[in-house]
Amino acid sequence: MDLQGLLSQSLGGELLFTMLVSMLPVVELRGGIPLGMGAGLPLPLAVIASVIGNMLPIPFLILFTRRVFAWLRRHLPVLERFISKLERKADAKKELVLQYQFWGLLILVAIPLPGTGAWTGALVAALMDLRLKSALPAIFTGVLVAAGIVSCITMGLISI
Repeated sequence: MDLQGLLSQSLGGELLFTMLVSMLPVVELRGGIPLGMGAGLPLPLAVIASVIGNMLPIPFLILFTRRVFAWLRRHLPVLERFISKLERKADAKKELVLQYQFWGLLILVAIPLPGTGAWTGALVAALMDLRLKSALPAIFTGVLVAAGIVSCITMGLISI
């Protein structure tokens, strides 16, 4: 089947569902790809929708995390523990990124395990004051690698 046939077959709610699931922290494309396929999308469309959904919030996270944290601390002090926990989580991953820079951030995002992924990579990048133009390519490449790994696991080509 050609690309146009794939698109016309599955442009409905399955694509949107897969993108939205992939936008969620923790779930990201690790959940989006298998759920998209479970909803009836062919693997290529599940991967494309998951990558797009996973990447949509990332530039905003990199650009605005520090400002949002500062605003929340000022206006909602009850969230201080939660914000501090997120900062400690990012700080624990910071050493890998500092040591290997582009490759460290890529590896952090590419490993499809809890505590890794694009959201964690964006949080680390924001708290390290990495510029968008240096962080985004590493995170995007990591998301593509993670999509390949998750696709292989979903298809049964590799097992955990």
